[in-house]
Amino acid sequence: MNKVFPSAAAALDGIVRDGQLLAVGGFGLCGIPEALIDALRDSGVRDLTVISNNAGVDGLGLGKLLETRQIRKMISSYVGENKEFERQYLSGELELEFTPQGTLAEKLRSGGAGIPGFYTQTGVGTLVAEGKETREFDGKTYVLERSLIPDVSLIKAHIADRSGNLRFRLTARNFNPAAAMAGRICVAEVESIVDTGSFDPDDVHLPGIYVHRIVVNASPAKHIEKRTLSVRVGG
Repeated sequence: MNKVFPSAAAALDGIVRDGQLLAVGGFGLCGIPEALIDALRDSGVRDLTVISNNAGVDGLGLGKLLETRQIRKMISSYVGENKEFERQYLSGELELEFTPQGTLAEKLRSGGAGIPGFYTQTGVGTLVAEGKETREFDGKTYVLERSLIPDVSLIKAHIADRSGNLRFRLTARNFNPAAAMAGRICVAEVESIVDTGSFDPDDVHLPGIYVHRIVVNASPAKHIEKRTLSVRVGG
């Protein structure tokens, strides 16, 4: 099976539709599938529910889809760096399901493992637990969290082989493997493709069985979310 597509638009053709549940890998602007996000914006699909740790920043990452009002709801753990995200939520234009970061990761991991739900102490007694089933184990209260199985997952990896086996680069791995495993269809954006068999099996971070389509973006911008500079004082 040829998993390699000539462009991000071609890789999304026929699999993205209005009203879908999508997962998008990345943490801030680190490890985000830049070309796939642009192609998703250009496709014009709307009323999306998007699972992602956050929504990038204003004008970058998923922030582009917030600007075009293509996202109806975010399932996220963090809002802070995106003022448009904050504005839309506070004005009632955007639904938001706040999810603790570890819980969000486990909801994706469990979805990929075929586990429909799990109990956790995180969020007990807070807004996070409102309306959810709770249960006591060994004298402690736990809340039931349902797993997430997105229709489509869009992820970023560093290198793929032609069978879809992936390697990630450093912290850009973040939410990408869990998002990939959870999705019914996974599209991976990579910086280069090598022949199948080029990886030592121990060097495969995510097996190709989870990856359905691949697109190459050889020169991603890799924007820095916050750049901190220090000024040397004295001689």
